[in-house]
Amino acid sequence: MAQKWWTLTAVVAGVFMLVLDITIVNVALPAIGQDFHAPLSNLQWVIDAYALALAAGLLTGGSLADLWGRRRLYAAGTAVFTTGSLLCGLATGPLFLSLARAGQGIGGAVVWATSLALLSDAFQGRERGLAFGIYGGILGIAVAVGPVLGGFLTSGLGWRWIFWVNGPIGIAVVAATLLKLRESRNPAAVRPDWLGFATFSGGLALLVYGLISAGDGWSHPKAYGSLIGAGVLLAGFLVLELTQRHPMLDLGLFRKPTFIGGLVAAVGLNGSIYTLITYLALYLQQHLGFSPAQTGIRLLTLTGAMFVSSTLAGRLSSAVPVRLMISAGFVLIGVGIVLMTGVSDTSSWTHLLPGMVVSGLGSGMVTVPLASTAVGVVAPAQAGTASGINATARQVGLATGIAALGTVFAARSASSGFTDGLNEILWIGAAVALVSAVLSAVLIRRKDFVGPPPAAPAADAGTAAAATGAH
Repeated sequence: MAQKWWTLTAVVAGVFMLVLDITIVNVALPAIGQDFHAPLSNLQWVIDAYALALAAGLLTGGSLADLWGRRRLYAAGTAVFTTGSLLCGLATGPLFLSLARAGQGIGGAVVWATSLALLSDAFQGRERGLAFGIYGGILGIAVAVGPVLGGFLTSGLGWRWIFWVNGPIGIAVVAATLLKLRESRNPAAVRPDWLGFATFSGGLALLVYGLISAGDGWSHPKAYGSLIGAGVLLAGFLVLELTQRHPMLDLGLFRKPTFIGGLVAAVGLNGSIYTLITYLALYLQQHLGFSPAQTGIRLLTLTGAMFVSSTLAGRLSSAVPVRLMISAGFVLIGVGIVLMTGVSDTSSWTHLLPGMVVSGLGSGMVTVPLASTAVGVVAPAQAGTASGINATARQVGLATGIAALGTVFAARSASSGFTDGLNEILWIGAAVALVSAVLSAVLIRRKDFVGPPPAAPAADAGTAAAATGAH
């Protein structure tokens, strides 16, 4: 097999694991909580530790790969991710599991930041489009089947196997990468912005910790102290980025309203429907009593609709304006979430069905043009940075969404019951989606694109979806 096809195989297999681990964990959370006798705040960290590490490491991972070699860093990132997966399966408690999930996220950030660069170096011309199409299609499938696979593994073998299954795949990817792929670097690469990385990571961690701690009350010192600390560190991060010669975050990109609109859409997408998937899985299992496998099959109506819509949106993106597709997609997400509200103690799961289909279709409409918008407003030399920032924003949306909605859900459930808590966060998620629709329509402008607004390649559906959380 030619070297370039080895590259495609290794890259697709590695990132497939990465994306699968975003969606596969949701249906296993109740089983994890039962095994560890863990409250919701601990379960939130199982998701958030991964998302935070991924968000913090994406831009730095790309810089390190350019400097030290993409093949080497891809193999190292896969090895770290695989080791983290094995440790997740051996976890003895929620803290152990969350730390191992953070390790997965660190490795995953390097893998994700390096994957497209490896493909771009290995393929040229029309073959590059084919490779990106395969890449995107496989990752779109990973988003769709994650809950189903996670459900069957959890029901049949136990939740630890959703992590252990990565072991043989990760070892094979590392071996193929080291033996079959060629090395590539960026001759103009500069040293990573370590101060920026430290302040950004610390600020995000404190923000999420403060939001989760608010479950004990906003006046609790853990809550407001963490949020104040987060504000100080994130403000310090912005000051550093303004004064650094080679900043981690190029603040000049924010001069274009369309770039800001893309970030709003990225945060809004993961902060609404992708965040709610976690709580829908809890509802189906803890309240309705479905097994993990039964839950995964029912969530397929949502993730399957995302996949179908992403495929169709890729074909429409050359004819439908980006702003219209993104804002209309968010309207569908918001309407779909509203259709899910009204859950009562006597409701069956089919009450959620219309809303899951509608919001899933809307999500696919957003993911495809969002990916092309992230890179379409900058010069080609800045495309990698712009895409990385947008992917980071999606992980920030997921991490803060899980933390904030989880706090609201826990407080309302404790006083009024499970379904009241679910209804409240569904309304909040719908509001986030509809506000994102308005802001996307206002901020995304045709004149900001470098050349005509780009048609989304087939890869965009998978690429955008994979950054979920990215899932």
